Amino acid sequence: MFQKILIANRGEIALRVIRACRELGIKSVAVYSEADADSMHVALADEAYCVGSARSADSYLKIDQIIAAAEVADVDAIHPGYGFLAENAHFNEVCRASGFEFIGPSPSAMEKLGDKNTARSMAIASEVPVVPGSDGLIESDEIATSVAKEIGYPVLIKATAGGGGKGMRVAPDEETLLTALSQARTEAEAAFGNGGVYLEKYVGNPRHIEVQVIADHHGNVCHLFERDCSVQRRHQKLIEEAPSPNLPEDQRVAICDAAVRMIRGAAYTNSGTVKFIVDENNDFYFIEVNARIQVEHPVSEMVSGVDLIKSQILVAAGEPLSFKQEDLVCTGHAIECRINAEDPSKGFRPNPGMIKKFFAPGGIGVRFDSHVYGGYSVPPYYDSMIAKLIVYRPTREEAISTMRRALKEMQVEGIETTAAFHDMVLQHKDFIEGQHDTKWVERELMD
Repeated sequence: MFQKILIANRGEIALRVIRACRELGIKSVAVYSEADADSMHVALADEAYCVGSARSADSYLKIDQIIAAAEVADVDAIHPGYGFLAENAHFNEVCRASGFEFIGPSPSAMEKLGDKNTARSMAIASEVPVVPGSDGLIESDEIATSVAKEIGYPVLIKATAGGGGKGMRVAPDEETLLTALSQARTEAEAAFGNGGVYLEKYVGNPRHIEVQVIADHHGNVCHLFERDCSVQRRHQKLIEEAPSPNLPEDQRVAICDAAVRMIRGAAYTNSGTVKFIVDENNDFYFIEVNARIQVEHPVSEMVSGVDLIKSQILVAAGEPLSFKQEDLVCTGHAIECRINAEDPSKGFRPNPGMIKKFFAPGGIGVRFDSHVYGGYSVPPYYDSMIAKLIVYRPTREEAISTMRRALKEMQVEGIETTAAFHDMVLQHKDFIEGQHDTKWVERELMD
């Protein structure tokens, strides 16, 4: 077992890993930027090292500085969290070459699955349904128009690298295809340093359903059931829940089995998420694999009873999973709201600043993952998420009721947050009936 782990991240996920380490009897090492000197993860870790100035490019993305901190602290392993360097295959390789175990998949698996076009080919090889589209990257305008005619408009242009909606465009007809193609390539090159794109048939108003998986080095692969992440705004998730509402049981089984086939076929180890879109007929299609822990992993933990962060650490240390698929039962219902320092009334504009008063919600069925406190100043340099509010109750109806209570109980003064917006979503008839999709927020709730 590891004796000491460095967490190459910040905020609530760094705190989450620190807590898991402490329960496992492992010492934790935090890294932080100058802007995060007063962050809770710095205070609660066993050791902490400053790795640069405020900008993430000068701190949390500085591989040499993070490795130097790991060497000074004499750690055994590095946990990347999510975001920043979590899906950077080069960082993965550098960690291992420097003598530190990387708590995640192998660099080769990460690199292959990080390329959406390669991942699509791997899905096909594992008999996982994919959206009709191009066989590979689009190398010319002529190929683009030919593929689009074959699969039919509208088509979706997708960057092969990265995520978050960047390098993605919908072309409703041939007239707009080439312009959209050029825009997607330019945006992808700027965001990811890779302008490669491919085409898929555009599936309008789908649900976003993903499957949490974990695999060890002994051939064991398990899924922790599915999550519904359809409440989104501009491809950014707002609310996640498990299990997915209104998904027929046969499709629930099929989508989870497909995720396991995908992970086995990729020779993947550690935690990962296989993402799908589901159309109005409940047919599902593979999108991509996120080769890391995700923001919304708590809802899967709640319904499965599995601590994913501890499992990640144990798997990386060479331990077999302590459970098999038949041991896992999906019980109850979990919902997570991402609490962001944003002003929904102003187009979700980030609203960093000093938190003057902060009351965390609690009570039966409430879990609150956060790194903020009264007197903490939310920096403007990073993602605006300040907390994850998770509830777990026997039924979805009870979970919605408990979440609404917890949202009202949480008090934050000094900055604007998305809490009231989440409450508006939760009391909407479409959400209550599970009739929302990935375009629902923009279609029904935005001016």
